[in-house]
Amino acid sequence: MDDRPRYDRATAALDPPFAMLDLVALRANAADLVRRAAGKPIRVATKSIRSRPVLDRILAMDGFRGLMAFTLPEALWLVAEGFTDVLVAYPTADRQAITALAGDPRAAREITLTVDSTEHLDHLDRVLAQSRPRQELRICLDIDAGYVALGGKFRAGALRSPVREPEQAAEIAAEIAKRPGFRLVGLLAYEAQIAGVGDTPPGNALISRAIRIMQARSARDLILRRGRVVNAVSGLCDLEFVNGGGTGSVERTVREKAVTEVAAGSGFFHPRLFDFYSGFTGRPAALFALPVVRRPAPGTVTVLGGGYVASGPADPMRLPQPYLPAGLRYAPDEGAGEVQTPLLGEAAYDLRVGDRVWFRHAKAGELCERFATLHLVEGDTLVESVPTYRGEGKTFL
Repeated sequence: MDDRPRYDRATAALDPPFAMLDLVALRANAADLVRRAAGKPIRVATKSIRSRPVLDRILAMDGFRGLMAFTLPEALWLVAEGFTDVLVAYPTADRQAITALAGDPRAAREITLTVDSTEHLDHLDRVLAQSRPRQELRICLDIDAGYVALGGKFRAGALRSPVREPEQAAEIAAEIAKRPGFRLVGLLAYEAQIAGVGDTPPGNALISRAIRIMQARSARDLILRRGRVVNAVSGLCDLEFVNGGGTGSVERTVREKAVTEVAAGSGFFHPRLFDFYSGFTGRPAALFALPVVRRPAPGTVTVLGGGYVASGPADPMRLPQPYLPAGLRYAPDEGAGEVQTPLLGEAAYDLRVGDRVWFRHAKAGELCERFATLHLVEGDTLVESVPTYRGEGKTFL
């Protein structure tokens, strides 16, 4: 089904560039995440959404509980705006934000900080050495969920925590327990090599097979190792949650008895990089429209803007996808440009100056760093326009 006509109708009064969110697709993606989670709650990753009103809409649906933030200043702001149960999934060194957290009873109740070493605890203690009164800080311990094989010569997964084995986790848990001002309440282990790597990359069946083998072996390793870590730490404190997984691994991660909740973010918007998973099929929900401003040659149009390249390794998969009308591609010597982007293909013959080209970002939340507003579309009707973080004057990273 070609969604372009209804998107054009719904946004006819808007002048591109602008960003749009298809609410029907968003709800369908959310429902599929809940189905895959099989009854375990899903913590919503804010970095993939970056819009308070959209976070409100998601949390109002059944199956979702709590937020996973990416910075402490963001978490403080969200709690001040009424959100609760916010896990900051990345360690913080922000002295001003740490001081604000320790001095705010409500924020200290609702926000959990992530650490992966005693060095993080030392930093928190140094920052708060003169703070009185000092609220007790809720702590989550981040565990390395990467896959290691061949005696350590092969590794897949994000380079995050140095804590990998149960003994290491128990040692830090004991250190947290004996230090005043800290309380260990959770564990976090993100298997990026499964949750964030599609197993059907285009154009190479051998690589696809290798990814599937690696992911299957990694999942088996995690079932044992994550369970042992949880057992080792549970003897030292009362854990409120054990968080794992991401959009690409939900149905696998929830099978682990040790895991009490999963995280998801990109699956709501279903950006381009999430097309390459065999375990689920999402619907593109977040798009941006760019106007045709030139026709430099037959079969070629130029749109305004477009260079919204996603983070990660620099390769063509990080470029936005010219999505609608189908059949457009980048000029190989220009790609996605800073202020203009040439597009080639049969569809270009029918485009005129002022027409829209609809794009999908390679990732999810980074789109919202480019636009102040998300225009929410239901069917062929524009129902609401809501601010992104940027639209509220917040740029946390």
